[in-house]
Amino acid sequence: MNKRDAVMVTIDTKELYEILEETPAEQNIMLAGKHGIGKSEIITKFFSEKGLKVVSLFLGQMSDPGDLIGLQKTSADGKTTEFLPPYWFPQDDTPVVLFLDELNRARQEVLQTIMDLALNRTLAGRKLPAGSRVISAVNSGEQYQLTELDPALVSRFNLYDFRPTVKDWLDWAKENSIDERVISFILKNPALLDSDGESEKDFPTLDKTPDRRGWEKVSKIIFGKSEPSRTTCKLMCGIVGVKVGLMFYNSLSKKASVTGRDVLTAFPRVKQQIEYLSLPELCEINKDIFNELNTHNLGENAIKMCSINCTGYFNLLQEKRFSQATEHFILQFSENNFKKANLFIVKYVPDLYNRLSHFIMKL
Repeated sequence: MNKRDAVMVTIDTKELYEILEETPAEQNIMLAGKHGIGKSEIITKFFSEKGLKVVSLFLGQMSDPGDLIGLQKTSADGKTTEFLPPYWFPQDDTPVVLFLDELNRARQEVLQTIMDLALNRTLAGRKLPAGSRVISAVNSGEQYQLTELDPALVSRFNLYDFRPTVKDWLDWAKENSIDERVISFILKNPALLDSDGESEKDFPTLDKTPDRRGWEKVSKIIFGKSEPSRTTCKLMCGIVGVKVGLMFYNSLSKKASVTGRDVLTAFPRVKQQIEYLSLPELCEINKDIFNELNTHNLGENAIKMCSINCTGYFNLLQEKRFSQATEHFILQFSENNFKKANLFIVKYVPDLYNRLSHFIMKL
């Protein structure tokens, strides 16, 4: 990880999970990437779910090797010296995952202690329990103040350039209850999820730029606020930067939800956005679809387009296992409040009609 351009294998989140699964415990892993993209969170989550303790050490904060290997003391007989084990070192034979964060921010004297650890799983003469793992994370890019790593140290790690995709984050955001307004904004402005590392080199030192960690903070700031105040706007600008913060704040006053007409006339365009909507929003779309079909006289071309898109939408609900939204769609049809819309489905979308009828019979 020096100033020359490094050539690395690039992986996304799904591939990282697969690599963590398949890499033997005796092989070390080094993840290179920008700040705030979830390296430490993924490592902790993955191994914690397997029952392994994850010990995170921020090497950039260590002033000397003693912070890592422990302090020296005189032996009981007074004839030799030995090192007291550091607080994190295992006290039994239970394996651990040692996560060395900010490896290329560490002082050179700290890095020297990592050599034996990476090669022999030994630290100041003490061996880590069998089955323990060593994983490191480094920041890559000219915008960071970094320590040049010795090629001999790098050679002791399997090296990967971790670049999670926007979809990786959107999937994570939905699973972790990130505010739907943030998700909608990123869907429409994917380039604003992370700042461009190249452009960061030209920014003043204290200029804030967006990152994934920042958007999680923004979500917490606006939680429960239907109309965020100007003060809230300033809070968000302090997290993701003034330009992006203002763009997001202005977007909050606009209706972001997908409409029934959007589904019927442009389903491929809004399909991805639908995948990240909440159950109440999906139910609103369901009602809106039946309202649209119930109130408009459609020409031949529109009939064909609406038939295809309506089927595509219902397929999406089933594929994504939106069971409650699927049941709500069926309920709109079964209650017969939209006679014209129901007739449209019966006449022009017979396959969908048969499927809906099948579901109704099972209820």
